Amino acid sequence: MFSVYVVVTVLAAFVYGSAAVANLAGHSYPKAQADKLGVPYAWIPWLGTALGAGALGLVAGFVVPALGIAAASGLVLYFVGALGAHLRVGDRDYGGWSFCCALAVAALVLRVTV
Repeated sequence: MFSVYVVVTVLAAFVYGSAAVANLAGHSYPKAQADKLGVPYAWIPWLGTALGAGALGLVAGFVVPALGIAAASGLVLYFVGALGAHLRVGDRDYGGWSFCCALAVAALVLRVTV
């Protein structure tokens, strides 16, 4: 079970860290998503920072479990907010959201149970 936790947590940290870099570097994908969801461009660096903090917190959770729990909880809340943004504008493209949200939930459940 511990090996599953490690794999899921490393994958999650990589995915969210990559998304953070894309947000902070000004990549076109976060801008396109912001346009589609009606999110101001000024929020993109803050959202990237939140994703980056979550990724670092997941990794720190290997040493301090409470940090991993806090980071995974924060990421779950982040994606609940993202779902709200999708629903607000009537967007029904949930593919990326569902993968990222499920990954955050899995990281949280595994961190709590291991």
